[in-house]
Amino acid sequence: MQLELRQVPDVLPFEAAGEERLYRPEPGWWGPGKHGVPGARGVLQAGYTVADLAEAVAFHVNVLGGEVLYRESLRFDADYASRQFAIDQAVEVETAVVRLGPVTNVELAQYTVSDQRTERPRNSDVGGHHLAFFVDDVDAAVAWLRTVPGVEVLGEPQLIQDGGPIHGDYWVYFKAPSGFQMEVLNMPDGMPYERFTDARRFGPSDSWENR
Repeated sequence: MQLELRQVPDVLPFEAAGEERLYRPEPGWWGPGKHGVPGARGVLQAGYTVADLAEAVAFHVNVLGGEVLYRESLRFDADYASRQFAIDQAVEVETAVVRLGPVTNVELAQYTVSDQRTERPRNSDVGGHHLAFFVDDVDAAVAWLRTVPGVEVLGEPQLIQDGGPIHGDYWVYFKAPSGFQMEVLNMPDGMPYERFTDARRFGPSDSWENR
């Protein structure tokens, strides 16, 4: 699993150019007696490699309701790519960062390399992944997704009623046109795991546009 540490200035160029703001948590995640990366303040973004950046951006904007914060094209020589990304050759990469909802940034990247593997992992495969969206009405969301060309809803919405940590979760998976795996779900307030830990679910926000 590849992770990244990143430090950003107080104002990023995309913030100076528009109304969107990076979600910057208050300090205090890490301190005496705490475990984890020193100085960690939050999760900045999730990153996904895609086969077709234009297609992925169009889906995240036109179907999921996201907004492109910025795009860039970069090229790295073999030495840099090997040292910084564990890629053993020169690489070209086009990226777009899309804001989904109030605070979540998703970095979509299309790489140009000679030996790229293109088969997407299944949920059961190492490296399997999905992006989940909290919705008010799962059934309404599913009915709409079934009308979107190229979207495949997997099965039917399922209600978890096992008395476990996410009892009450109502969910279903779907695939974007590129095979990107996603989920829509709704969880009631006060999930069981919250009663036994200090962790509280962040949100959902009152509005997708609350930025």
